[in-house]
Order: sequence, then structure tokens, then C-alpha cells
Amino acid sequence: MPKRSVSSAHKPAPADDFFVPELCQPEALLSMVLMAELLVLVLVLAEPMLPTFDWVRLALTSLFVQWIVLLSAALLCRLRPLLARLRPALAGVLCCVLVVLLTLSCTAVADYYDLGGPLPRSGEARLYLRHALISLIMSALLLRYFYLQSQWRRQEQAELRARIESLQARIRPHFLFNSLNSIASLVAIDPAKAEQAVLDLSDLFRASLARPGSLVSWGEEMELAKRYLSIEHYRLGERLQLQWEVDGVPEDLPIPQLTLQPLLENALIYGIQPRIEGGLVCIEAHYQDGVFSLCVSNPYEERGEQAPSRGTHQALGNIEARLTALFGPRASLSVERRDGRHYSCLRYPCARLTQEASAI
Repeated sequence: MPKRSVSSAHKPAPADDFFVPELCQPEALLSMVLMAELLVLVLVLAEPMLPTFDWVRLALTSLFVQWIVLLSAALLCRLRPLLARLRPALAGVLCCVLVVLLTLSCTAVADYYDLGGPLPRSGEARLYLRHALISLIMSALLLRYFYLQSQWRRQEQAELRARIESLQARIRPHFLFNSLNSIASLVAIDPAKAEQAVLDLSDLFRASLARPGSLVSWGEEMELAKRYLSIEHYRLGERLQLQWEVDGVPEDLPIPQLTLQPLLENALIYGIQPRIEGGLVCIEAHYQDGVFSLCVSNPYEERGEQAPSRGTHQALGNIEARLTALFGPRASLSVERRDGRHYSCLRYPCARLTQEASAI
């Protein structure tokens, strides 16, 4: 068993986790071209100074180096799926070898056609050796940078997952306790409904724990919220009225698990429960131009209203923290009151679940 665990630590990474990035992407190509041009300037400035700057030398050296860089990027891009199957150390060595071979090949072509001017035979071997050493050092440094960047990205993603799971774990006990309080109020009034509510809570908690991770589909989140509302219906009865305006939202849209339920819970506790006549809770959701928006509104009293409790701030702060961690600074959560209603609205940019889940 120990041997098996040790060997698993050296398994080749999937292509998506390979430390060499997709060098065919425009951003990666632009970075490599700029770095190559900086190398050209260093090489030209390292030569003995002349009374006038040799622009022709700069142009020829730039053309030669960029030729090698673009060919290396194209070759490594094509071979990336194969290199990803190897161990990182072996893959890095092969990448260096390929770059050096390409450099020597380009040097041979340039030497054959006298693109850099005729060379004496005594300096030809030193030229090849010089180009091979420069390409070896630069490719090794660049690959080392790619590897460290990959490790840093993995660590950042692991910390992000741990943070999101911690935030999500704080919601479940709060959610459970409030549901149990609702069921407890039914025991003396209607034991049959209380029993059914316990069964609903069991199904609800099983659904919330069935899928580990931070993202679920919009369809699953709505099903979870409706199970919670069915429990509250036993307690509030006709006082609780619901209006769903969620047409047009794709079922597979990603949303952090247990996002809609806390918003509904706040709406019921502070908008429906204090009112004898109850009220209408409206759930509106839209997805347009890659941005998802969700609003939960409930009635509130202008006079004699109580400030939201610490639990409300914690729930909303938890949701906002998870949205920011998952979807970046463009995600937002806002709370406002107008026209006698309280609105809790969130919005964030996202793709479909199959695309978004791969980035987490």
C-alpha cells in the first residue's frame, strides 16, 4: 500500500493541469514575443559598442530569435498533450532538448544562407555552442517560471476551495436550526404536518449534502429552495404567498450551493412572519449577456421596523464572500428598500455549469 501511494504522487498531470501553458494562445504568444525581444536587446547591447548603433544587426538578431521562439511555441503546443502524460521533470528536459535542437537547426539554416554574414570556420563551432547554451538557459528559466506559476495557481485554487467550503459549512447548521424551530412550532398544532415536515427536512438535507463542492446548477438550487418552502408552508399556511419569475434562466447555470435558501429564509423571518396577514415573496431571476441576476423581495413595515439581526448580516456577508471568491470582483450583493418592499439582489458573470466547474 505505501508503494502505491508513493507512485500516485508522481502520476502525470492531465493536460489541463500541465505546467506548460497553451503557447498557441494569443496572450502566451505575446508574452513570449516580448520576452524574446528583450533578450535580443540584451544580446545586442552586450556586444562591443560602436560609434553608431547597428540597427541592421538588431533587426537580423530579432528576426532570428523570433523565428526560433515562434517555431518552439508551435512545436510545444502541438506536443503538449503528449508531454502532459510524462512526469514534469522528464517533460521539462524534453522541452529544453526540443528548443535547443530547433535553435541549432535555425543556426544551421542562417549559416548556410549567410544571413548573418560569412563566418570564419574557426568561429563556427563557437557560434553553435553559444546559441545552444543561450537557448538552453533561457528555455530552462522559462520552464521553471511556468512550473512555479503552475504550483502557485494550484495552491491558490486549493485555498479557494477550502475557503468556500468553510463558508458553505457555516450555512448548514444555521439552516438546520431554523428549520427545526419551524417544525417544533408544528408539533403541538398539527403532529401529522410536523411528521411530514421532518421527512421533507430529511430529503432537503440529503439533497444539500449529496453533492460535495461549491457549485450546483440553478435547477438543483431551486429544488432545494422549494423543499425548504414546503416546510415553511406547514407553519405559515396561507400567509405565505410566492411568485416565481425565473423563466429563461438555463437549468445548468452555476450558482453557489445554498444561496437562494438563505435569501428566502430572511424574507420569511423579517417580511412574512411578523405580519398577521403575511405577504408576497417574489423571486426574480434573469440571465442575459453572460450575467446572472437574482432578486428576492418581501414586504416590510415603514413604522416600527426592527433593524436586521446579526444573523441576517452574517448570512448576506457569507453569500457575498462566496460570490466574490468564485466569480471575482464583478460579483455583487445589494440590499435596498423601496415602495414598501425589501430587495436582496445578487449578480455575477458566469458561463454554463460545465464550463464554470472546470475553473474551480
